[in-house]
Amino acid sequence: MKIIVDANIVFSGILNSDGKIGDLLINSKKYFNFIAPEFLRYEIKTKYERLQTISGLSIERIMEAEYQVCKDITFISEQQINPGIWTESFGLVHDIDIKDVQYVAYAKQFRCKIWSGDKKLFKGLTEKGFVNLVTTDNLFAIRTKRIK
Repeated sequence: MKIIVDANIVFSGILNSDGKIGDLLINSKKYFNFIAPEFLRYEIKTKYERLQTISGLSIERIMEAEYQVCKDITFISEQQINPGIWTESFGLVHDIDIKDVQYVAYAKQFRCKIWSGDKKLFKGLTEKGFVNLVTTDNLFAIRTKRIK
């Protein structure tokens, strides 16, 4: 199953790599194919200081957690998204949160679900009939079933 991972999920995994989100990102390669926009790599690097402040971890420890959390994510260039899909995606998120347009575009382009903890995004997209969304609990349940 292909899953587009949004920034809040990756940041949560970095901040708590021993938690449920960190566990899913680090230990689910056999069950899920995680993808993310290439821009997310840059975004992570620009947030090192903030992550350090929030977590109390050293930059080295944050970098190690980033490596563990991101090692099984395939980062894909935004240039691979069809221009028409960008337009459709903008139409879906322009009144929810424009910063999420790339996740919707990737989900549409690669026919996958968005893994996000953003309740506003979930509610707004669901109300518009966009159902390619998955929660942490959903993924955990899917992986648990596949393990058995």
